Amino acid sequence: MSLTEKNKEQLIGGFKKHEKDTGSAGVQVALLTERINQLSEHFKQHVKDHHSRRGLLRLVGRRRALLDYLKKTDKKQYNELLDKLDLKK
Repeated sequence: MSLTEKNKEQLIGGFKKHEKDTGSAGVQVALLTERINQLSEHFKQHVKDHHSRRGLLRLVGRRRALLDYLKKTDKKQYNELLDKLDLKK
């Protein structure tokens, strides 16, 4: 269910700003988006899993906060991130 090391490295590689970047806002948004997508698939089979649903809502809120931060600080990166991850504004 969680991200494998290989998937995580690929995501970080696609969104990092420099060689050792693992924690910038863009990378964090990409990782959160992948976890959110996985949980959304989980809920198609496990409709009554309310405990995990609460975790999903927390992840969505954290991603929203990071996207708001990016929108204020780096509008260009914000727009690129929305396009790459196919997210709505």
